[in-house]
Amino acid sequence: MKLFATSLLAALLALPAMSSFAAGEAAPADAAQAHAAPAAAAAAPVMAAKPDLVKGEASFTAVCAACHGADGNSGTPAYPKLSQQHPEYLVKQLQEYKAGKRKNAIMQGFAATLSDADMKNVAYWATSKQAKPGFAKEKELVTLGERIYRGGIADRQIAACAGCHSPTGRGIPSQYPRLSGQHSEYTAAQLTYFRDGIRTNSIQMTQVAAKLNDKEIRAVADYIAGLR
Repeated sequence: MKLFATSLLAALLALPAMSSFAAGEAAPADAAQAHAAPAAAAAAPVMAAKPDLVKGEASFTAVCAACHGADGNSGTPAYPKLSQQHPEYLVKQLQEYKAGKRKNAIMQGFAATLSDADMKNVAYWATSKQAKPGFAKEKELVTLGERIYRGGIADRQIAACAGCHSPTGRGIPSQYPRLSGQHSEYTAAQLTYFRDGIRTNSIQMTQVAAKLNDKEIRAVADYIAGLR
């Protein structure tokens, strides 16, 4: 009888603990797992959305094609060719136009209508299009342009363009833009803007262009136009 009473008392004492688990309170092991789950979810990488090339083409056609050509190969020297340009570079420029960091009233107006997703779609669509080659026009300047592009000007501490933009002008993705085949007029204008403090969204280019005179700018821009 005394043994039965002891067993009954132990059973009654166990009921609250058992009831608490039944009511949904986690056991110690379950609680640890419950805390670990949100942490694991937070640690899991967020996959970036893939660019939508169909939407990119639609946006490019509506917003960009009039100046930059239906396939990104601008036929007007004042407007740059965008085909095969590194998408990261294009997105960066659009974002900086939109934010006013790169000044151009026309481009700022267009960029203001684009979301980050639109910019990414447009950029990846443009880079998927084949760039048409360009040509150097001023033969008397080609030698000077090649010397600056490939070797810089050592006595004035002007770095070679090829060091960042590659010997063939293909650039380095995510860092330096593709230059090969670009309109010489556009390249010369941008170098002049960097030199004169009109374009200020690249410290490296400002430092390089600051040391170039008009003839050197024309020469290297013309050489770049013929790069393949």
